[in-house]
Amino acid sequence: MNVQVKPISSAKSGTGLKWDTPVPVVDLDVMERNIASLQQACDAAGVLNRPHIKTHKSIEIAKLQLAAGAIGITCQKLGEAEVMADGGIDDILISYNIIGAAKHDRLAALNARVSLMVSCDNAVVAQDLSRVVASGKRDLTVLVEADTGRHRCGVTTPEAAVELAVLIQSLPGLQFGGLLMYPPDGQHEQAVAFLDAARAGCEKRGLTIRIVSSGGSPNIACIGQLGATEFRSGTSIFNDRKMVDLGAATYDDCALHIYATVVSHPETGRIMLDAGSKALSSDLSGFKDFGLLPEYPQARIVQFAEEHGFVDVSRCQTIPKIGEIVRVLPNHVCPTINLSEDIAKLRGGKHVGSFSVDARGKVR
Repeated sequence: MNVQVKPISSAKSGTGLKWDTPVPVVDLDVMERNIASLQQACDAAGVLNRPHIKTHKSIEIAKLQLAAGAIGITCQKLGEAEVMADGGIDDILISYNIIGAAKHDRLAALNARVSLMVSCDNAVVAQDLSRVVASGKRDLTVLVEADTGRHRCGVTTPEAAVELAVLIQSLPGLQFGGLLMYPPDGQHEQAVAFLDAARAGCEKRGLTIRIVSSGGSPNIACIGQLGATEFRSGTSIFNDRKMVDLGAATYDDCALHIYATVVSHPETGRIMLDAGSKALSSDLSGFKDFGLLPEYPQARIVQFAEEHGFVDVSRCQTIPKIGEIVRVLPNHVCPTINLSEDIAKLRGGKHVGSFSVDARGKVR
């Protein structure tokens, strides 16, 4: 991939600042612009904004999104939702099947203290949810997850969605709320057809689809075409190399980079970074290397050890010096952030504090 990257100032690259690397660094001006841009897109489409915190996992950042106009947040796992609730956020969607006895008491406790929705794609999960919350004072709103082309979780036909919706509504403690979808990037026709058929089927059975939750940062451009009432976007707050490759963002929209130090130049054509697999995700996301160095676009991170990044600089006209701090744009920012305890803040070339990655490692 022949990447054209505009030159950046030394202040933006971190030269002269005493960064303790490896560290994720967010440009606050770009992040705030991304928050505002998503909110504006949702407002223009008449769709409620429910951003996905799986990207940043930070209570403080989630509150910035809420302050900008988001109705609530989306979490992927129960553990993330518990952290966000502890931080004072009280409108939460968990977009995942919650299953297993180990989670039941936790789910009941969370449902008792916040406005909670969950998704579900099968009768086993629905029946478990009912047993968990039936004795509580608050019903649990459940969205039927629909597979509209990604082939992960989700019922695969509108007819199955209707049958599961009827079951959910019949179970004690549960309220059927609507559908949850995650259409493939930029492909909304299948999702719209699924929704139309499911809506008609529900109406015949006396049910109303009140909520249609759709998402995916690459789908921001077609929010108004998806029939959604709520939209979930995670990656767009920072963006990453994959979002640029998909055309969903530009390099100017990329708010977060991993700053790493060149620690060795052991042989011609190769340098070593202090950022390995424990600082940069090994998620290739379709690329053949592990991230982009914007100031050295011909360099390639070709291999990781736990604490070492192997960088092929054989095609570079200029080679980073030992001790130099370089920026790396992650292929996929979400798993990368989950590796760090905090995110350094950059404003106008100055290090101005940090965000805590409060829900780091909360995968249960």
